[in-house]
Amino acid sequence: MVIVAKSGVQMLLVVMAVSTPLLGQSSGPETRQNQPSVVDARRIVSPSVVATERSWQARDHYTYVERDDDRRLNSLGQLKSESVDLTRMMVVNGARFEQLLEHNGQPPTAKEQKRSDDDLDKLKHETLGEQAARLRKDQDNRAFLQDVLEAFDFRLIGEETLDGRPAYVLQATPHPGYRAHGKYAKVFSRVEGKLWVDKQDFGWIKVDGQVTQSFSLGLILARVERGSHITMEQTCVGDGVWMPKQIEIRATARIFLLKSLDIQRTLTYTDYRPAPDSALSVSK
Repeated sequence: MVIVAKSGVQMLLVVMAVSTPLLGQSSGPETRQNQPSVVDARRIVSPSVVATERSWQARDHYTYVERDDDRRLNSLGQLKSESVDLTRMMVVNGARFEQLLEHNGQPPTAKEQKRSDDDLDKLKHETLGEQAARLRKDQDNRAFLQDVLEAFDFRLIGEETLDGRPAYVLQATPHPGYRAHGKYAKVFSRVEGKLWVDKQDFGWIKVDGQVTQSFSLGLILARVERGSHITMEQTCVGDGVWMPKQIEIRATARIFLLKSLDIQRTLTYTDYRPAPDSALSVSK
């Protein structure tokens, strides 16, 4: 299955996870040194956005393994469904492609394997028009990064060491009067957050986020409710490139504006490797 083929609540969660480098919830008293200014924070955030764009571009040239632990509870807190998927992310014709390895500990069924083979064959033989449309969609999905500095007010609240790497700690709150330009940027006014930025190469080490106002996206008849929480940790795979290590999602979604669903999801990423015959020509 091509990675852009997400739907329903899953698409909402993907957008939330991508947006959360700007989310976060403060925990405990803030560490302040000489009252760092907004200007200081922006001198950190600006290069961090550039570094993040570079890392996202580089990710398209890596293969890796994703473990998706997904639990769904109904409005009474009862387990509705539980699944564990193990997939390998491949690079085919410059696109990321999900190859299912296991579902709940079992290899793909014949039907699942055929569907995957058909999708892979289609991607290998996509037309120039199909490729251009895919690239435009990828660009649209990432365009909201350009709105970061305009959408948020940043404040440097201290420094910490995570996984042995010194990091700046910043608080981000929605900027009053911000008007969204893209289809995902409108989420910014409904979240607030805490961000850890690596002091050496400005990669995002960790984000911790919470939705402050419920929101829906596009034409999907679902809303992500206030209080939904996401934590994302990243790892440096070399040359200043940062990749997700783990994303934990605790979200409440209302489907068709009536049915409530509690989603507990953990995405774990391992085995990052440069894709075969893939030139990592990402501009610095």
